[in-house]
Amino acid sequence: MKALILSCNTGGGHNSAARAIAEEMHDRGDEAYVLDYLGLAGEGVSRLVGDGYVQIVKKTPRLFGMVYKLGMVISRLMRRSPVYYVNGRMAKYLDSYLKEHPVDVLVMPHLYPAETITYMKRKGMKLPLTVAVMTDYTCIPFWEETDCDYYILPHEAMKKSCVKRGLPEEKLRAFGIPVAKSCHREISREEARRKLGLDPDGKYFLAAGGSMGAGDLSELVEKLLEETSTEKILVICGSNKKAEQKLKKQFAEEQRAQILGFTTQMSLYLKACDVLFTKPGGLTSTEAAVVGVPMIHTAPIPGCETVNRKFFTKAGMSWSAMTLKGQVEKGIQLMNDKTAAEDMVKKQKKQIHGDAVERLCDFIQEKRLQP
Repeated sequence: MKALILSCNTGGGHNSAARAIAEEMHDRGDEAYVLDYLGLAGEGVSRLVGDGYVQIVKKTPRLFGMVYKLGMVISRLMRRSPVYYVNGRMAKYLDSYLKEHPVDVLVMPHLYPAETITYMKRKGMKLPLTVAVMTDYTCIPFWEETDCDYYILPHEAMKKSCVKRGLPEEKLRAFGIPVAKSCHREISREEARRKLGLDPDGKYFLAAGGSMGAGDLSELVEKLLEETSTEKILVICGSNKKAEQKLKKQFAEEQRAQILGFTTQMSLYLKACDVLFTKPGGLTSTEAAVVGVPMIHTAPIPGCETVNRKFFTKAGMSWSAMTLKGQVEKGIQLMNDKTAAEDMVKKQKKQIHGDAVERLCDFIQEKRLQP
């Protein structure tokens, strides 16, 4: 089987899910290719859209929240949104690519290519099996105007809202968000720390800003240092080099704070830490729940992350607070309350089963074998 996985550089969660799907397919002996969907129109287009998105999220998150709310309004009022027509212009590029590189299935952990294949279907262009994968715990604006063969939801609880928004129930499958196999790795906290060169007997907070390093990590680290005495703080800035350099300079003399920047060993750090501070991105939150780590959700980027945080806190899979001070207090409480930490991990395991990528690939194979 040949699969083309179409992602987009607007946040790291989509790409992480894409890589997890490709990893599973490769392990099964299938061919799977992850493609930057916008790159089909040229690297300049991909950079323009990706960089523009990242800058808005980093510098003006409230503006992003306003755009998200506007999108919700537009999705209710208009039969076809501007997002559909803009992505429709990608159809000629994708059609040309598929004619030259035919595949058996298109997997899309991003809305944009789903809009494009919808346009292609309406124009009578030939397509293989099309499967969309949602990477947030809510039906974001414009999914309802797409026409994929199937939609993979992060959780069963989303089905009702997706149907209400207009997605056909028979196309929905609640398998979960695909995560890398490394998140399933059976490894003790002590072994993870040994591999990372960390103190086996220490207490560690892990502060993660997501793939873009969003959020005020500086203020969080300062507050944790003020409110604790011996606990150590690991900081992952993602691809935000500016934030990494700023934090390394600011905490150069602080032995309890270790600034890590970008890492390819996120699952090991999750396993090694006692408490995680992270913004409520769908992918990072799911990875943490699959690994099983007590989690404090920091301030969300307004929009889908707001719903993600509500979903996790309501189910007891994370704690949060409206202020940074409150978040730090909750994190310290969780660090020192073993019963509460264990209870949270149990609730994570109950809600997030971690076998999404296996179920997705089984499902695709099943559909491929059907006449």
